[in-house]
Amino acid sequence: MKQVNKNFIYNVIYQIFIYIIPLISVPYVSRKLGVDNIGIYSYTYSIVYYFMLAAMLGINNYGTREIAKCKDNIEKRSRLFCSLYLMQIILNLVMLVLYMIAIVVLNNYKKIMIIQTIYLISVMFDINWLFFGMEKFKITISRNVIIKILSLCLIFVFVRNECDLWKYTIIMALSTLVSQLYLFIYLKKYISIKKVSLKDAFSHLKKCIVLFIPVIAYSIYRVMDKTMIGAIVSTKELGFYENAEKIINIPISFITALGTVMLPYMSKSSDGTAKEYNEKIFKTFKLAFCLIIPMVFGLIVVGEDFSNVFFGKAFYKTGNLIRLLSISIIFTTVANVVRTNYLIPKEMDRIYVASTVTGAIFNLVFNLILIPIIGAYGAAVGTIIAEFSVMMYQLFFIKKEVNLLEVFGIFATFFAKGIIMALIIICVGACIKNEVIRLIVQVIVAIIIYFLMNFNYIVHDFLGKKVG
Repeated sequence: MKQVNKNFIYNVIYQIFIYIIPLISVPYVSRKLGVDNIGIYSYTYSIVYYFMLAAMLGINNYGTREIAKCKDNIEKRSRLFCSLYLMQIILNLVMLVLYMIAIVVLNNYKKIMIIQTIYLISVMFDINWLFFGMEKFKITISRNVIIKILSLCLIFVFVRNECDLWKYTIIMALSTLVSQLYLFIYLKKYISIKKVSLKDAFSHLKKCIVLFIPVIAYSIYRVMDKTMIGAIVSTKELGFYENAEKIINIPISFITALGTVMLPYMSKSSDGTAKEYNEKIFKTFKLAFCLIIPMVFGLIVVGEDFSNVFFGKAFYKTGNLIRLLSISIIFTTVANVVRTNYLIPKEMDRIYVASTVTGAIFNLVFNLILIPIIGAYGAAVGTIIAEFSVMMYQLFFIKKEVNLLEVFGIFATFFAKGIIMALIIICVGACIKNEVIRLIVQVIVAIIIYFLMNFNYIVHDFLGKKVG
């Protein structure tokens, strides 16, 4: 488990450079580009994102799982990689053609949509699943450190006013493309090129499609809400929502990091005893709740101040949206742990598929009802309901295999500590009038209080150090 903890730390760093480092530019970009342009970027990206999903067709989860099963068999791993990657290239070329047609048909924000094509091209070179399957998470760090910092510098240099949206889009898209290309430097070290046929390539298609269904369903309540806000209400309303989601994605990125590490680890352990397997799941839940609970309570308490300081007063709705969307993080966490620690490693793909389709249906229905009435708030409510339904569906079907009372006990322990932390920082905040100072002090106090309450677990269980 120590190696898993080490890989988790590596992958957290990976996720930080995906979400948090670019977030440094958000206060600057929000003020320079304005609410409308942030909305336009979000709207056009949400469209290209559908094509990016289709180009990968569930390969990320499937590839990670199957590469993990190859273990140290280089011959088997190489043949699997070459056949799967050939299918990925073909799918990507098809999606590129379809996306070009979509640009002509939609005829909205054409210039930005054309630039967003770079994102779709980058998918052709996305081989993260190979390195995740081999649990080589450290390799992904160096590329992100260099590329993300470079893109950050470019944003500060070239994005100067509302006319520079196209520059911002190019910088963001190119950084993703270069990041994917970087991994090819290490490719020959881990695989040898094998000649494969189209039949070999598309032999994976059926299983990939099964894992693609939940991915596309998940996108309905993580991406389609943006498309609907932009199309039904306005890009300005979408600007509020986009920045709120940027903040919500930070705690979610930690859970994504945990899931990415645990998927190959649990896939290798799937043939162990039920007792040993469940113990590993409980440890994952414990770590997940320890990480997420303070973030959720923290965002609920400081959401408004954070939005005002970080994005500026023009994003006046974003603070309340952050608070509202924070609720969904808990449901997302539980579902992610169940999915990556049990359903996918055990190849219980039908339950995984059905749960996300259920969530997508709930989200779509509530979005259609609420977005025209209350705009971005309606999308936030739809997301909460969707994440809750996914969680409940998955828990219902694993209740005989996993002791949910123990899971609830773990959750209740950290939830109680989260409430204590929240009450303390509310009292601290009430004594400080200045918004910036209040925010800084509350964050520092929250970190100290929560660390002290969980000192034994963090130092002894997670880091493996002796206490006392």
